[in-house]
Amino acid sequence: MPRPSRRDDVVDSAMKLFAEEGFHAVGIDRILSQGGLAKMTLYRHFDSKQALILASLEARNRQILAWFGRKLAESHLPPPDRPLALFDALEEWIGGETELGPFNGCMFVRAAGEFPDLADPIHQAAAEAKENLRATIVSAVELAGYLEAEDLAGELMVLKEGATVLAQIHGSAEPVQHARRTARARLRAWLRA
Repeated sequence: MPRPSRRDDVVDSAMKLFAEEGFHAVGIDRILSQGGLAKMTLYRHFDSKQALILASLEARNRQILAWFGRKLAESHLPPPDRPLALFDALEEWIGGETELGPFNGCMFVRAAGEFPDLADPIHQAAAEAKENLRATIVSAVELAGYLEAEDLAGELMVLKEGATVLAQIHGSAEPVQHARRTARARLRAWLRA
């Protein structure tokens, strides 16, 4: 595996801190200190903190899509239940260390909350990340053989997002278990429809 570039080092350091503490709370000096990076390295690759935040969100989006996409694709559940792997993956992430790092809630929800203006590029990047995940869920629902995959995926997305927020607030995977049971019931209802 090739060694990450210095740009990747900056993004990785920033992404970890943003996920743990938020965007406004973390300054450039802290990112540099945490990553053992020089200011020259940062400014060689990013002309502003906003550019670094956007790069961090893009990198996190790739990680999230790869993680959930792989978990959905590798599921050994029977085809009609395979979309439930979304909740299994979320529970796994909340329950312990995964390649996504520790669970600190949703970085995109945090970004949208800290940058609430819908026209802000950071808010738009967060919204785009959610749309990308929804598209991944749509594909999983289609592969499982459901009709009207867009609508069903929308329901599953709402359950997943609500479970993520509640898991962060309560520090427990219990909301994910509730969401999974509700999702199973919705899948059964869609099969009967």
